Amino acid sequence: MALGAVVAGGGVAVATVAMAGSPSHGRASAAPGPIKTHVHSLSLTGNSASLKTLGAQSTAPFSMVGVTWNGAHATLRGTVEVRTRSADSGHWTPWLKMQQPDDIPDAAELNRPGVRGGMSPMWSGPSNGIQVRATGAGKALPAGLRVDLVDPGKPATTGTPASGMAPAAYAMDATATDSATPTDSVSPTDSASPTDTTTDSASPTDTPTATDTPTATDSTSGTPSTGTSASPSTSDSAPPSASPTPWPSQLPSTSDAYPSCTASSAGPSPSSSPTPPDPMPAATTSTVAPPTVVTRAGWGADECARDTGYPSYGSAVKVMFVHHTDTTNTYSCTDSPAIVRSLYAAHLSQGWRDLGYNFLVDKCGTIFEGRFGGMALPVVGAQTYGFNTNSMGVAAIGTYTDLSGGDSTASTFPGATPSQAMLGSIARIAAWKFGMTGVDPSTGTATLPEGSSNSSGFTLGQNYSFNVISGHRNGFATDCPGNQLYNALGTVRSYAAGPVGTVSVTGMSGGAAKSGTNYYTKGAATVSWATATPSAVISGFDVMVDGKAVAHTSGDARSAAVSVAAGSHTVQVRATHVRGTTTLSGSVTLVGDTTAPTFPTAPGVQMRTGTVYSSSVPVTVTWKAADNAALADVMATAPASATFGPTVTSWNTWAKPGTSDLFALKAYDVAGNTAGASVYRTPNIIQETSTTRTGSWTHKSSTSYLGGYSYSSSSAGASISWTFTGRSVAWIVSRASTSGQAYIYVDGTKVSTVDLKSATTLYRQAIWTKTWSASAKHTLKIVVVGTSGRPAVTTDGIATIG
Repeated sequence: MALGAVVAGGGVAVATVAMAGSPSHGRASAAPGPIKTHVHSLSLTGNSASLKTLGAQSTAPFSMVGVTWNGAHATLRGTVEVRTRSADSGHWTPWLKMQQPDDIPDAAELNRPGVRGGMSPMWSGPSNGIQVRATGAGKALPAGLRVDLVDPGKPATTGTPASGMAPAAYAMDATATDSATPTDSVSPTDSASPTDTTTDSASPTDTPTATDTPTATDSTSGTPSTGTSASPSTSDSAPPSASPTPWPSQLPSTSDAYPSCTASSAGPSPSSSPTPPDPMPAATTSTVAPPTVVTRAGWGADECARDTGYPSYGSAVKVMFVHHTDTTNTYSCTDSPAIVRSLYAAHLSQGWRDLGYNFLVDKCGTIFEGRFGGMALPVVGAQTYGFNTNSMGVAAIGTYTDLSGGDSTASTFPGATPSQAMLGSIARIAAWKFGMTGVDPSTGTATLPEGSSNSSGFTLGQNYSFNVISGHRNGFATDCPGNQLYNALGTVRSYAAGPVGTVSVTGMSGGAAKSGTNYYTKGAATVSWATATPSAVISGFDVMVDGKAVAHTSGDARSAAVSVAAGSHTVQVRATHVRGTTTLSGSVTLVGDTTAPTFPTAPGVQMRTGTVYSSSVPVTVTWKAADNAALADVMATAPASATFGPTVTSWNTWAKPGTSDLFALKAYDVAGNTAGASVYRTPNIIQETSTTRTGSWTHKSSTSYLGGYSYSSSSAGASISWTFTGRSVAWIVSRASTSGQAYIYVDGTKVSTVDLKSATTLYRQAIWTKTWSASAKHTLKIVVVGTSGRPAVTTDGIATIG
């Protein structure tokens, strides 16, 4: 992302952001210049006045279908259906019903010579075959019926790539090729083929360059080469103020309005004496920064195809009418520039001055500039018949009727639920535009006079009141923009007005970890948050630490890195709406902790009960770890690896007898600080050859015994004693169902009676243990009790830890 500045009218510096389209978002890259489009027109024929057809046939590539007729005011009372053949698969679609037109210019544009009536254009995607039938239900069809096949063209493959300065200048598409018309091997048998007439909106050889100096009354120094602006940057420590922000390009220069076109261009010849608009539209300022928009140059508009000169202007935008294009929802957002170019070409093929809508928004939330004339100015479009002056038309690309029931049958294409990104971008346009007049988008209303004498349900000259964000159906007899989008206009108004909805801190990472309800870090943390409000209407976020903004992000960010000093801190996230209002999240505690955990005492190692082997003895490692903030875990690293929770204080493991073993631990606190502790201990196995015995003892041999032998006695009072130096000891025995009891004496004192009886025979069992705080010399004596019926006691030595 590159950041630059353009000087706007009045010397105000406005930031512009350069961002190439990201493939991961399904969007295309900036157009390198005007893109040539073609409209191939094929006449419908038939002997009946109420039935006209075009037989199935192969065609040059196209991606949009329009059906038009002579006379702007003529009405087709009947049905028009089309079938198209996919250029990719070769398969034909079923018959698709085209919809009646509802986006219409006002009289001044509609009544010009050559303007044609037409059905709403239908996006087909890359196609190379067409079949059409029009029926008048017993009534005569309009004269001059034809199908207009629109090829949106593709960017040039040579030349210098676009600079990418337009944040969303996506124009690459693969909707058409320059290959010859394919042979149709799967078309229906109807072979009637009327004459093919073609109208090309050719682009000039070289991209027009705005070299003319704007007239003295122009409000700016000209349009930047990219024609796109993003929100001004804001302070890192406070929300941006809602001060008026001029748009960097207000009135287009005369060289933009009157481009230098080649003689072969299909557009009208430029005036010999370019003139500024009369009356001159007033420059606008808004309390809301302008949105990021794909300009006409960005989507590849051929400016030589439209009427040259300036459009008509109103005095101010009072109402935004929301439309849908009533086209398929299965398009990819990489196709959006091609769809916009196709609509542009289709509207021009009907004799309109230009594209009818002022703005278009796709399902990914990308905003496209529509009719030429300056996005900040009240350009009169061709979108809501009778109310085009002092309104703007924003078209949602797709169909947004009900999924079932309701108005689900009002369109050929299944309806879709408008995406949050789309609703957010529509709201973003509204917030900016109504920031020019100070109207609250959520509650504002405005009055517009009906400018048409033949709009059903409306009377010429009568004033009508509208919500400033209204649906097309509020100003014309139509289902547009579909029930789902119309029912979402309340949400659009809320998004546009602000404030940002609930903001929640969802977690911390990047050096921070959670314990309980708090987070801990040695200093660095990445704070993450969430909100249901679309990014398009959020100017930015500030991460607040102890009430002070320490990090600022754009409106589409959902995380930011911060650092804190030692101690407990309160973290919140503040969201700033594009209209300047703020929303503060709840607080989360982040503890800065640079103090390492401690082991107040060295780890302990002691014998434990269990099976003893000549190569390993069972031991327990004990410890106590502490932390000033929050202990996370303790990891054992020797003689084996294991990880324990913060409340665990012992570990059963094994040690090799006869060697000095390392027992090592490492404590971690939640912040990531660490401390280690370790001791060396030597386990030993001491057998009966080092004992003092009294009474009768029998030497027994077996590979099951340690060292291959043991001692056994059934004589009451018989004893066996070991003297050793150590801090822990375990007595090792063999056990069976006939085993008896024994008394245990330590340093001359009886400390326990142990019963060796076991339902199964067990060998080398550490049955009893004792541990002292320090290593010292001790004597362990075992005395046979002489238990009735099972007096035998079999000893297999002792294990000690020095």
